[in-house]
Amino acid sequence: MKFSDLGFEPQLQEGLDMMGFDKPTPVQEQAIPAILANKDMIACAQTGTGKTAAFVLPILNKLCSSQTKKINTIIVAPTRELALQIDRQIEGFSYFTNSSSFPIYGGGTGSDFDAQKKAIQNGADIIVCTPGRLMAHMKFKYFDPSGVKHFILDEADRMLDMGFHDDIMDIFKKLPKEKQTLLFSATMPPKIRDLAKTIL
Repeated sequence: MKFSDLGFEPQLQEGLDMMGFDKPTPVQEQAIPAILANKDMIACAQTGTGKTAAFVLPILNKLCSSQTKKINTIIVAPTRELALQIDRQIEGFSYFTNSSSFPIYGGGTGSDFDAQKKAIQNGADIIVCTPGRLMAHMKFKYFDPSGVKHFILDEADRMLDMGFHDDIMDIFKKLPKEKQTLLFSATMPPKIRDLAKTIL
């Protein structure tokens, strides 16, 4: 199978061609059609298997035909480093599309918080967040989750190991009932299965 067989919008396919992406990895080949079909999904995939593209590409493809001024997708990652890495990949893939993304994480200055607030208010299509900082923004009235169509947890096992279970559940409950939820994890321990049963 090739990426061109997945039926992506021309502007997204153009970005893939430019980056030299020809054949999907196994996790991409299995996950992308399910995500395009709007199914909730849990995927067990190690770092380095191309899992970021497995969830980013179908979301960007949907955004090609979406005209909204609200946040469409929330991606939650355990660390600032991973949030930045995912955001950089989104920038690369979305080069020929009109989609916007913004990383939201703690540990910065007041001006960082203001820049994040502005991105949220302006309705960045995708925000890539660490759980604590996302919770901090969600406490304010400017955070409008009503347009969220996709909720993605990356490295979910790591987030649970770091004690973020309650934060994840709080975030989940504030989002619209009608949304697609995707859970990516390197391992599948019982606590991940329990989380999947609750939110998928």
